[in-house]
Amino acid sequence: MHLILEYLAFFIAFRYYVVLRKKSSDTISSNNRLSIIIGAIFGALFLSRLVAFFENPPLHLQQGWLVLLNNKTIMGGLFGGLLGVELAKKIIGEKQSSGDLFTLPIIVGIAIGRIGCFLAGVKEFTYGKETDSFLGMNLGDGLLRHPIALYELVFLTVLFIAIGRIQKLSEPPQPGTSFKIFMIAYFGFRFCIEFLKPNTFFVLGLSSIQILCLICFSYYYKTIFQGIVYAGKKLHLL
Repeated sequence: MHLILEYLAFFIAFRYYVVLRKKSSDTISSNNRLSIIIGAIFGALFLSRLVAFFENPPLHLQQGWLVLLNNKTIMGGLFGGLLGVELAKKIIGEKQSSGDLFTLPIIVGIAIGRIGCFLAGVKEFTYGKETDSFLGMNLGDGLLRHPIALYELVFLTVLFIAIGRIQKLSEPPQPGTSFKIFMIAYFGFRFCIEFLKPNTFFVLGLSSIQILCLICFSYYYKTIFQGIVYAGKKLHLL
């Protein structure tokens, strides 16, 4: 079921992207869009597996190359896709922001994938630590654990609604803002939720996912700083 939902996530997300592109006044040519998508695919393939490997290098080396190549994480895929897109845009000379059209389809795809992760239980490393909280669930090993996949599903639903409303504002934000908001919000959520996962391999007290989140924050530091300043002004007016 997890594999079926994973492929379904790719299919539905791409079809959703195609629908959105037809409805939008996309100023990026079809050829450049294709180059951007190819860059995203190769960047995502590479970094999704590299980051997954660093989640626990000793364990993954023991498991062999076949398992190593099959392991992947959406976090590495997202950031690798971002780097792949930026590289592709430099090669083809495209200077316009290209991320907004991908934002909502990406959220939908991740959400469908997380349903598969939840159904996989403890067979997929998206489960949480043991907990006495009323939110604890038996995910297949007889222990009450944080259902992290469900937490993420709720977060993604809220984020989808919020970004959808931002894109429909009478005065829409600058191109690329929706994707930046998604990346900062999602990586911020994942940084926090990692504390609820039973990670065993740490560098400086952080998991590889959390270190990647910090790298992402540094990549978007200007946007984060602008957001903090904007929020401060709004609070001052209140």
